[in-house]
Amino acid sequence: MITLAVIAFLAFWVAPVTLSFDAARKAPPAARVVPKDLTDLSVSQVPGTKVSYVGYEFEIPWNDLDESQTRSVPKDQPGMVALVFRSGLHMIVSASPPRVFPNGFAREWKLSPQNVESVFGHGAAQSDYSFTRNLYGFTPDKMHRWALSPSVHYREQMLLMLKTVVLSVASADTGIFNIQKQNWRGFQLGDPKAHPRRVFVQFYSDEGSVELAFAGSDGRGPVSVTQPEINRIMQSLRKAPQDGVGSTN
Repeated sequence: MITLAVIAFLAFWVAPVTLSFDAARKAPPAARVVPKDLTDLSVSQVPGTKVSYVGYEFEIPWNDLDESQTRSVPKDQPGMVALVFRSGLHMIVSASPPRVFPNGFAREWKLSPQNVESVFGHGAAQSDYSFTRNLYGFTPDKMHRWALSPSVHYREQMLLMLKTVVLSVASADTGIFNIQKQNWRGFQLGDPKAHPRRVFVQFYSDEGSVELAFAGSDGRGPVSVTQPEINRIMQSLRKAPQDGVGSTN
């Protein structure tokens, strides 16, 4: 009986603790990065182009958009568009309705709003911004490695794995930055000054979310975009008139 009790104890507590330490030790650099305030708020003033896609309009500080290569998905009511510039810059713009993340996880895992918040933190069930803020703010250093409850270990390992997966396609190891304008809040993944391969902008509001992705033609070399250029796009972003979909001015 004593032997069985020891085995049960090892399986119930020691094994999850060991996995927790192992997950923290093997976490990639991006998993340790947390959001900080964006310091370069300058805005490019060069002549540009006003465009309207996926229900939003904004200004791009370039005049070399190759409209023949513009691709929208789906074509009838696009929620995503890929823009190609003659300089080699590629830009993907996508829009989503509110609460995509909390609703998606609740539906997929059959979780109540209370359970979503128990896993992803306070406010995670209320908005995509809160959900993402909690996820990006979690790091290996915040893991409760000696917690008595195995569920704590499994939850934190899942958070660490999810953050790693989400940031794996971005150059988040060069920085995650808080961004804000009026009723929009969000994050920028990647610091243009560090010459990353990609930069992502994730903006959230009560009406929905918009993501901008910048990359080079091959997706391998450094992306040719500057912070003032990104700021120009973010500053000008707004809901488009109902008939202003997929147009340039």
